[in-house]
Amino acid sequence: MGDVAMTVPVLRALVLQYPEVKITVVSRPFFQPFFDGIPNVNFFGVDLHKRHKGFIGLLRLFSDLRKLNIDLVADLHNVLRSKVVRTLFALSGKKVSSTDKGRTEKKALTSLTNKVFAPVKPMFERHVDTFKQLGFSIDLTNVQFPEKATLSEEILSIIGTKNQNWIGIAPFAQYESKVYPQDLMQQVIDELAENKNHKIFLFGGGNKEIQLLNQLQSQHENVLVLAGKLKFKHELDVISNLDVMLSMDSGNSHIAAMLGVKVITLWGATHPYAGFKPFNQPDDFCLTSDRAQYPLLPTSIYGNKKVEGYDEVMRTILPTQVIEKINSNLT
Repeated sequence: MGDVAMTVPVLRALVLQYPEVKITVVSRPFFQPFFDGIPNVNFFGVDLHKRHKGFIGLLRLFSDLRKLNIDLVADLHNVLRSKVVRTLFALSGKKVSSTDKGRTEKKALTSLTNKVFAPVKPMFERHVDTFKQLGFSIDLTNVQFPEKATLSEEILSIIGTKNQNWIGIAPFAQYESKVYPQDLMQQVIDELAENKNHKIFLFGGGNKEIQLLNQLQSQHENVLVLAGKLKFKHELDVISNLDVMLSMDSGNSHIAAMLGVKVITLWGATHPYAGFKPFNQPDDFCLTSDRAQYPLLPTSIYGNKKVEGYDEVMRTILPTQVIEKINSNLT
């Protein structure tokens, strides 16, 4: 989800700077709301369960896309499926390009020996390079973000009208090594909730996460669990109206960032140096675990690798730091 969200600011900049260009985004149907409202951007939903499943399905996908009279192909994902499709386009005479994910530099950054602790090129700049190969130089310094979404009566009936600071909190991530300990997150929520000028929305998905979110909500009247209560598109509308989002190194951080929302991120086994810092966010919005205490950090790019003795690294990010960072960015 985060990988897809990170393409949005780049595409917004592209169509703004090249208004004559028409783009077809090819991705899973679930992600279509990310691209709603972007001028000259159409969405093609891939059916990976039936029509476009397997190698034969990729041939059908290529055939379906050829009917759209595509001139150029930018592979921003660069995985096996997208490689097959872009290769077919190249063989048919179309100019193609692909995003270099910088795997060698990232491996050096997360190495447990001879670590090279230096920032690698951000994914946004890598996508810019991909379009440059096709003849489009993109400037990301003045990207326009969408207007805050108008909230429907259906949404307002669940969350209420806005007369407080709206704080979003997305406390989960795909891997445990990127999740702030629940007891510390509870401290953050409890203290923030003491200020009745704050309204806190908790984001997540799935029955297990909803149960944990209900625990975090506790008895606070100004804390609302949104998970399971809104359609995904409506969740995006709420996020666009937040004053600040607190997130792990996860897709939610990139969703909020693509909508122009301030995003405070917490980093455990991973690190913003790997190129996944949310778009257009200051460096000090990234609260990282203490490398003086845990010098092997970052130990992973995605959080899927475990290192003995590094299970508690996020406890070095104090709740007071998180609360202060959030409050200092509320107007």
